[in-house]
Amino acid sequence: MAEIELSIAGRSYRVACRTGEEDTLRAAAALVDGKSREAIAGLGTLTESRQMLFAALLLADQLLDGNSATPAAQPDLALVGRISRLGERLESLAETLEKAPPEA
Repeated sequence: MAEIELSIAGRSYRVACRTGEEDTLRAAAALVDGKSREAIAGLGTLTESRQMLFAALLLADQLLDGNSATPAAQPDLALVGRISRLGERLESLAETLEKAPPEA
């Protein structure tokens, strides 16, 4: 098991992956980082969870439109469903966090 550090939207994340998959994970993180920055550029200031939500939605939209960096013949509908459910959960979390009283 390997462990690498990724930078997404200006934050560093330590992530474990299988040995040999480091470059693939870095490439995936670069796509997420790009879409995260695209979301900020288009929508302005966002909470971290909303920024990741919109990055995921932009990536899913790109896959559905067939404009991905790695062309796919057909979108993986199971993956699209999982991304959609993840987006819904992130949106719910963002709403909960926005309603929470500030920490002292």
